[in-house]
Amino acid sequence: METKKLYRKANDRVFGGVCSGLGDYFDVDKVLIRLLWALAIIIGGVGIIAYLIAWVVIPVDTVVNYR
Repeated sequence: METKKLYRKANDRVFGGVCSGLGDYFDVDKVLIRLLWALAIIIGGVGIIAYLIAWVVIPVDTVVNYR
């Protein structure tokens, strides 16, 4: 059994790669994750704080996977 690890995607990012990493980790489309972040930003601004915290806490994936 292989354990999954959460990483920010360095080669598939818009800002910091957080949404791409979360999408890969939870096996969900990264566009859906980005839309949820945008919705959280629009509703109260909580998404900005959460994104910045995730950007600092989640390590960068050093393995580059070209698809």
